[in-house]
Amino acid sequence: MTPFAESVVEQATLAWLESAGIKVLNGAKIAPGEAAAERGDYAQPTLSQRLRDALAQFNPKLPTEVLDDTFRKLTRPGGPDLLYRNRAMHRMLVDGVNVEYKRKDGSVGGAQVKVIDFDNPGNNDWLAVNQFTVIENKCNRRPDVVLFVNGLPLAVIELKNPADENATIWSAYQQLQTYQNEIPSLFAYNAAMVISDGVEARLGTIGAGREWFKPWRTITGEKLADKATPELQVLTEGVFDKKRFLSLIRDFIVFEDSGAGAVTKKMAGYHQFHAVNVAVEETLRASGQGGWAERPTASEGYSSQRQPGGARGTGASEWFGIPRVPARA
Repeated sequence: MTPFAESVVEQATLAWLESAGIKVLNGAKIAPGEAAAERGDYAQPTLSQRLRDALAQFNPKLPTEVLDDTFRKLTRPGGPDLLYRNRAMHRMLVDGVNVEYKRKDGSVGGAQVKVIDFDNPGNNDWLAVNQFTVIENKCNRRPDVVLFVNGLPLAVIELKNPADENATIWSAYQQLQTYQNEIPSLFAYNAAMVISDGVEARLGTIGAGREWFKPWRTITGEKLADKATPELQVLTEGVFDKKRFLSLIRDFIVFEDSGAGAVTKKMAGYHQFHAVNVAVEETLRASGQGGWAERPTASEGYSSQRQPGGARGTGASEWFGIPRVPARA
């Protein structure tokens, strides 16, 4: 495959996202101070009005003060380090945000505020922004592409120039490590990170070593992609299809306490993702049961930490994805 300049790779990535029904904007157009600005300053990693609109849309019966409290919790994630904050945010995205409020009669009520409509992916606000500047702790950084869902930055794509022999896919990986250290507020929400040099492409999670950034080799899951199709196209179209991406977030990401206060984030691999979904579909057709089931799967995926031991004596580390899937007809 003929190498392309980084700007060409970026534009191709945006085109693939746009073909998935995701709106695309340049970061300069929505930057603070612009007529179409969507945030108050460069330190703000979220798009406030899009988040407020989604909360109001998904929770029409809840009082304004509840939605305001939810907004504050979502935009001020707490925790001792980035992985802890990311875990807390993931729980709020998947399970909803728990808030308490005072009713008109003076009693205290509780609510679980919905942040994302997982069952109807098109009901959410999808936006891909290229050249999105974030300034934090005097560090000025500009990731190539940030994917927002309801105003929350859930994915970051970092690209390198394939024509530059010194700028490999691992240069993109190292750039993401720098971003996590210097602008961590952007990554408190992150579900997926993508690195590519225009030829190779890999998917991983925050905190993951380079060995855990892996290819995504299929788009629909029916067959492996043709080797002539760019890896970045396969990954972008395979992962960031709206339904698949939300399923990946809700059903195929898990956090584990790995001892000594360390947290490990794990994501299923492409073969797990599709194999489990096929198995679930077959099970649902046969079961006729309602409710939810917890269903583990283990083989290969993306992890932020190597696990002790090996896979059945092979000496290779095991990777896990633990999907939560419906067990109903």
